[in-house]
Amino acid sequence: MPRPAETSRPGRRSVLRAAAALALGGAGAAGLTGCGTAVGQGLFGAADPAGTLTYWNLFGGGDGTRMQQMENAFRAAHRAVRLRPVTLAWGNPYYTKLTLATLGRRPPDVAVTHLSRLPTLAASSLLTPLRSADLERHGLTAARFDPRAYQQAHYQGSLYAMPLDTHPFVLYYNTAVCRKAGLLDAAGKLKPLQGSTEFTAALAAGAKACGGAGAVMSITNDPSMCWRWWWTCYRQLGGGDLLAGDGRTVVLDEDRAERAAAYLARLTGRRLMPGELDQNGAVSLFTSGKAAFMLDGEWDVTTVQSTKAAFGMVRVPRLFDDAPYAVWADSHALILPRSPQRDAARLDLALTFVTSLLDDSYVWAQGGHIPAWLPTRDSRRYRDLRPQADYADAVAGAAYDPPAWYSGAGSDLETVAGGAVGLLLGGRLTPAGFVRSLRAGLRELASRPSPL
Repeated sequence: MPRPAETSRPGRRSVLRAAAALALGGAGAAGLTGCGTAVGQGLFGAADPAGTLTYWNLFGGGDGTRMQQMENAFRAAHRAVRLRPVTLAWGNPYYTKLTLATLGRRPPDVAVTHLSRLPTLAASSLLTPLRSADLERHGLTAARFDPRAYQQAHYQGSLYAMPLDTHPFVLYYNTAVCRKAGLLDAAGKLKPLQGSTEFTAALAAGAKACGGAGAVMSITNDPSMCWRWWWTCYRQLGGGDLLAGDGRTVVLDEDRAERAAAYLARLTGRRLMPGELDQNGAVSLFTSGKAAFMLDGEWDVTTVQSTKAAFGMVRVPRLFDDAPYAVWADSHALILPRSPQRDAARLDLALTFVTSLLDDSYVWAQGGHIPAWLPTRDSRRYRDLRPQADYADAVAGAAYDPPAWYSGAGSDLETVAGGAVGLLLGGRLTPAGFVRSLRAGLRELASRPSPL
């Protein structure tokens, strides 16, 4: 594809402003030098030739292996296309590099985002709005996506992303421990748990049966996981978004915030859950039968399976009846970064690749993620996938992080709020003290000038 005769370079200020916005106060522009790097190529490299498709993602571990499998399936079906995938570090480094490549007018053809980050990307004019006429040519119609994730893929009424999954906070249960505790039904599944009283009793029964913990969770140096637990309870109590005006105003419901904190503190205070434990410790205690339950992201299903422990998974129970069911969740989605190089042929190539990934969603689902592509999620093959299909109903209550330029996956919001939750669980903050700390942290974030 011909390169424009003249390409304007972004000024230093515009680069740093956008990088700061997408890094959400994190890694900034560190490590972005060198024309041989992915970002160097994005800022200074030549346009990709026709028939080449560039794709950026942030998937490592089991997710990375499955994504490579999906990429290879596309290559096998489209041998005339040269697919160039690039995998970058999860979180702020990825979003900063994607921002700079887009500002440099050499973005990837297709990229991955968390939907919790989409408002900032869209507000920064870094994304291509998706037109229904283009999507319909590839069968990418609204009726084929999970409604909640699809709605989250919009910004100010325009569609900017195609959801790949929903990944919620879930409840793992050790079947051997729960059977001994009388918590399984005749089919060997966890009996339904309804309300905080029943959940607390189940943890107590599980702790007695295994002589260890009722439930475990990654807490130490893991503010994002702590945030997911508190946010789930807060939203189930009817708490709102915490923030308004794109993050400029704090609207914390202090009563509900303290009620949620008090319940979490009771569980650790009664030693039904350890108040300090890292991810490896949580997985080890759970898989060795020293804990009945584990609260975690569904993406750790592969890790637990590798231990050969017998376990099941369900959505986090409804603990409070104050509001419709809610649970922390986010979604990976596929975006087309804004590009001056994208003509009709390159657009169709990009959408062909997106369709291929969505059609291969069963591979992705094996890693725990709930498909947003309904042809996969409604298929018998997925419905028979265990334990992954047993928590698919969590999508109806997906509670995404509140919109703000400092919010989203791995953001300052999760670090500040989750850090306060960690102190609460460790017994270093009372529920009232937690609310004061959370309110102060949110107000400090809201007071920062938005770089957008």
